[in-house]
Amino acid sequence: MAGGLPTGGAGVGVGGVTPAGRVEFTVVPFQTERLDRFLADQLGISRTQAARLVADKAVTVDGKPARASRTLIRGERLAVQFPEHEPPRTLRPANIPLVVVYEDEHLAIIDKPAGLVVHPAPGHWEDTLVNALVARGTTLAGGAEGRPGVVHRLDRNTSGLMVVAKTDLAHRRLGASIAARRVRRTYAALAWGHLGESPSVIEAPIARHPGDRKRMTITPEGRQARTDAHLVARFAVVDLLRLELHSGRTHQIRVHLEHIGHPIVGDPTYAGGGSRRISGAGRRDAEMLERAVPRQALHAAGLAFRHPATGEPMEFRAEWPLDLREALLAAGGREIVAHPEPLSYLLFYNRDG
Repeated sequence: MAGGLPTGGAGVGVGGVTPAGRVEFTVVPFQTERLDRFLADQLGISRTQAARLVADKAVTVDGKPARASRTLIRGERLAVQFPEHEPPRTLRPANIPLVVVYEDEHLAIIDKPAGLVVHPAPGHWEDTLVNALVARGTTLAGGAEGRPGVVHRLDRNTSGLMVVAKTDLAHRRLGASIAARRVRRTYAALAWGHLGESPSVIEAPIARHPGDRKRMTITPEGRQARTDAHLVARFAVVDLLRLELHSGRTHQIRVHLEHIGHPIVGDPTYAGGGSRRISGAGRRDAEMLERAVPRQALHAAGLAFRHPATGEPMEFRAEWPLDLREALLAAGGREIVAHPEPLSYLLFYNRDG
């Protein structure tokens, strides 16, 4: 089984799990945060559990026990030996409806709904995308323990396109393509205020917040991250943006947009003040929009890559989701949402514009 390459941080590469519960993988980024935090993030366990594994010398780097405070570099080989009395959890099927955009013997493209966690983790062991794929009989291969087939992730309350691997070859090549920036991941978002320049290149290093493990923050000690923001449509109090990732850090788009003063509408974690950012005559419109949005207005609208087996160029699109139509109506008016494909209507997919 191979370590995944999640949206939150392209952290581990090809590896395996032995029958005894030994997980092995290779570090992909040039440098990581400290070992215990890295393991907690990549394996979906608590930092306490990760620290205990390290303290018990159950974690080795290139065959040698490592300290919890150690940082990792690209190419190092990690091995984690789970205690025999704590065997890996069995993936239970969950009858959760899924929209499968495309599928062949190598991979599947899923249009993930908002509210669905990608893989099992504390608090969500049996109600995730992986559990739903198991229920429909989808063959999954590669991925860290509990994350079969997972090549990259989306936040729970972000909707849109994901690719999952059905063979080890597909997982390995898709993971390598993401690490080499050969997979184009395009997001649509409603962001407060108006972008000063389009495109805006946002380059700011990201790491976990020292005081809140559920948040990320901009810090010089973080991992390099780049997001390109393009203006698609300008409304009274918000912009509709096309966002393209050049890296894959946890919460990257959300953190970057808050950092430049244009947080995503409806984001509960990186709100940056929300509608209170808007003053004067626009405040009422902003408050109406805030009431209309049920979650963060962020959607993975485009995914393009070469097929891992054939090399054929593949491109997929997912239109603006239904649960965010009221927010788009409040932001841009009835003419836009009356169109069955509002993103296409607004030339969102026109990358030359």
